Amino acid sequence: MVIGAVALLVLAVCGGGAVWWQTRGDGDPLAGRPRVTDGAAGLSYAIPEGWKHSGQDKLIGAFTSSVGTESADREGGSTVLAGRSGAVPEEALKPRAERAARSNAVFFAPDGRSTLEESRATEVSGRPAHTVVLRLDGGEGGAGHLRMTLVRVDGGRSAFLLGIARPAGPEERRQVDAVLESASVK
Repeated sequence: MVIGAVALLVLAVCGGGAVWWQTRGDGDPLAGRPRVTDGAAGLSYAIPEGWKHSGQDKLIGAFTSSVGTESADREGGSTVLAGRSGAVPEEALKPRAERAARSNAVFFAPDGRSTLEESRATEVSGRPAHTVVLRLDGGEGGAGHLRMTLVRVDGGRSAFLLGIARPAGPEERRQVDAVLESASVK
């Protein structure tokens, strides 16, 4: 009886370990979540729990897809938008990403100021990219968080993801950042 109980305990531990191993997500907070595959931009990105994929009809021409919180349709909330652009040489990724992030800060928070918090080279699916993070100060929506990643998809085109959280508490920033970090080139 003791041997049977020990064997059952060993099986339970091994089975639980196998389930944990398959669902752990390697540190990706959005592992296993549904994804948007944006063929026009050439990018795919995850949709956090509680967010929804918006229809194309609500977007201006610069954007090809978006996801956001329920409140993103009204004042405030979090949203991530994708879009495409022409080819951007690798050496031009930083200045173009910084300029585009500041331009979007003015568009989405016209009453406020923005402060550069981060600007760094990165990769998306092994392709060169550049990420810029701005803090949005003042304006109607209060403090905000803007993160933009510009990716050189191939020699003929580039794409971007733009994430905005307003107001931007730690959880809102974390979710927007996780969506951009989940990006892959398709």
